[in-house]
Amino acid sequence: MNRLLRRFVPVLLIAIALYGAFVVWSGYDDIRESLSAFRPIMLLWALGCATANYALRLVKWEFYLWRLGIRGVGKLDSALVFLSGFAFTLTPGKVGEVFKSAVLLQTHRIPVARTAPIVIAERLTDVIGVVLLIALGSLGFDGGLMWAILGALCVALAIALILWRRPLEALVEVVSRGPERVRRLAPKLKEAVDALRLVAGPASLAVPSVLSLIAWGLEGVALHLVLVGFGAESSLALAVFFYSTATLAGALIPVPGGLGVTESMLQQQIVRLGGVAMGVATSGMLLTRLATLWWAVILGFVALGWLKLRHPCLLAADDGKAAQLST
Repeated sequence: MNRLLRRFVPVLLIAIALYGAFVVWSGYDDIRESLSAFRPIMLLWALGCATANYALRLVKWEFYLWRLGIRGVGKLDSALVFLSGFAFTLTPGKVGEVFKSAVLLQTHRIPVARTAPIVIAERLTDVIGVVLLIALGSLGFDGGLMWAILGALCVALAIALILWRRPLEALVEVVSRGPERVRRLAPKLKEAVDALRLVAGPASLAVPSVLSLIAWGLEGVALHLVLVGFGAESSLALAVFFYSTATLAGALIPVPGGLGVTESMLQQQIVRLGGVAMGVATSGMLLTRLATLWWAVILGFVALGWLKLRHPCLLAADDGKAAQLST
């Protein structure tokens, strides 16, 4: 646990410095003035939208566990495991992405190779949902269609690689013929490949993709509500488009949580395309990220603490080994 927390603290300090730079660049007085006119109730509504996003993605997590035939994980434990991954969303190396698998291994003895493919399936269906939102928002919007096309190409490539059996089978074959230490990984690799096809194949894409579409659309609604709280004139469709493109950009560029990329793109789109003043745009961006990113991190740590109380063995004395399992 301590090792994981040590990986989180530097990113938190970078985030504070980054947000401070946004405030200085945008003008402290302008931001203070905009915040004084903000209606706090709109932030609560935005937090509600973000929480609904997590609830829908939890349903998707349960769907994948069901598809893989994983039984014996209680609903409360399952929810806590899912939410605990949010605690390390911002850690280097994307620890939060596979942390859930390590937790399931320690608490319910479910092999990591069996659940790790869920990470890929989650990201794939998230991208599908976000791309669909961008495509819908790009109708009649100059420049937006380019993002939809790029995202669609990425999705098509990912699906093709998953469904194309020969490269993955060849990889398993190469591993099985390697040195003894490498050969030991072959059964687990084959298990992971089989699980990946089960959770990311055509039969498993429809329901999770619809859930992702609605879930990420709700976070776009959160941005709209925050801007309305400042009295800014911003349409719901445009706000969803802004949030979706910024989210996709943050996902494509390999930085933890899209930190810096998503914030900058949100701010610039709100100003240049939404016609909102810089002070309001920066304040709106910061409050939106509070509701959609940092709220998730807080919930993640609460869930992790609760899970630790229920399973004292979780990340116990052998902290180094636990950290290695999660990375």
